[in-house]
Amino acid sequence: MLPEFKPAWWMRNRHLQTIMPRFFRPFHNTRYDLSTIDTPDGDFLELAWAQPHNEHAPLAIVLHGLEGNINSFYAKGMMKKLKQQGFAVVLMHFRNCSREVNRLARAYHSGETEDLRFFINHLKNTFPSRPLFAVGFSLGGNVLAKYLGEQGSQSNLHGAAVVSAPFDLSASCEVIRKSLGKIYQKYLLDCMKKSMQRKLPQIEQQISLTPEKLMAIDDLWQFDNLLTAPLHGFAGAEDYYQQASAKPFLKTIETPTLIVHAKDDPMLSIKAVPDSTDVSEHVTLRISEKGGHVGFISGNNPFKPEYWLERIVPEYFQQLVKKSSDDHSTRKT
Repeated sequence: MLPEFKPAWWMRNRHLQTIMPRFFRPFHNTRYDLSTIDTPDGDFLELAWAQPHNEHAPLAIVLHGLEGNINSFYAKGMMKKLKQQGFAVVLMHFRNCSREVNRLARAYHSGETEDLRFFINHLKNTFPSRPLFAVGFSLGGNVLAKYLGEQGSQSNLHGAAVVSAPFDLSASCEVIRKSLGKIYQKYLLDCMKKSMQRKLPQIEQQISLTPEKLMAIDDLWQFDNLLTAPLHGFAGAEDYYQQASAKPFLKTIETPTLIVHAKDDPMLSIKAVPDSTDVSEHVTLRISEKGGHVGFISGNNPFKPEYWLERIVPEYFQQLVKKSSDDHSTRKT
């Protein structure tokens, strides 16, 4: 049985759960090597492989959130814990979240699953005998859940974990635009505009956008309407939100999947919280009253916070590895 989340007595506020974890780990590091892999359309994906790499261990993919990367506190923490628990680990950077600017105009978005499908298939072909797992945070969780629903029994994953995913993008956008005096929106927009600014030379043939007009955007919906949607073939922001939201895909998941969500998430709508009627029989829900957005800090000592996500996700994957091994042994006998 997987444990339920109990928030730390000293961190029951949803904004503290969301904001404070990044300050607990200013010098938290994990060893990794960076490499790139070319994509079928002539671009590349940057990968961060945890070191040392165990060539025979089950392999876990980490997917970061909006404007995240290998330096995101939750990504480094999960990579380190999965490594300690016997997994080989690789983080896949979404396009335009790596060190170098991607070659093509397209970037990434909440519903873009082709790069993930390509990468998983690449790993499956390269390591055919190794069990593959994936954990996605926030936007990366929505991408992973949508991929799982799209692929059904053909996901090539032995298991998955989805954390704090914005399954209802339109409603969650509305929450971000207002939450905490618009502080979350400003933080995300500042990151997104800085990231997109370096791609202006690539996108200028598709979108007429000056640096001044880009930097003047002060609303998340406006950013998605002016950039995300037209850059990736959507009619507008709402069309993008409807097509990219993963909630309709949860019922067609056939891979064992753990979904972790907090009802008090200050960056997502309550409409994004799934219940048992929204998901397939292969999905295990861990919905807590508290936890914030990719927070889930527990423990009794403020000087030694416990990162519950880094306990439950490796434990879930280990259970699946054991089950697969037991099933294999049963078949042999």
